[in-house]
Amino acid sequence: QVQLVESGGGLVQAGDSLRLSCAASGRTLSSYAMGWFRQAPGKEREFVSTIRGSGGTTTYYADSVKGRFTISRDNAKNTVYLQMNSLKPEDTAVYYCAASRLLGPVLPHPKLYDYWGQGTQVTVSS
Repeated sequence: QVQLVESGGGLVQAGDSLRLSCAASGRTLSSYAMGWFRQAPGKEREFVSTIRGSGGTTTYYADSVKGRFTISRDNAKNTVYLQMNSLKPEDTAVYYCAASRLLGPVLPHPKLYDYWGQGTQVTVSS
């Protein structure tokens, strides 16, 4: 079993940056592919990014965040990060991290993930 806890969300202005963290307990994260998703009110959960499992560093991004967001992992801290730059109002959502037993990194569907965190709110004002 893996427990995931996100942090780092908040209220920022357009153009600002935030770094989300996803800390894991119960298992080491390095063997899992790790993903970030987001869900805005009234919308379906949307893929953001994945980093490959087995301690890999290969990444995959949704077109909407490519060039602005960066996913990374610190295996020693059992933590995955999402650095978000040049934030836009349309980035406003609850952001979730998730762990998959699959290797990845091309894992854009929520059903491919086995464990989820509770989410952290990101609000970007214009």
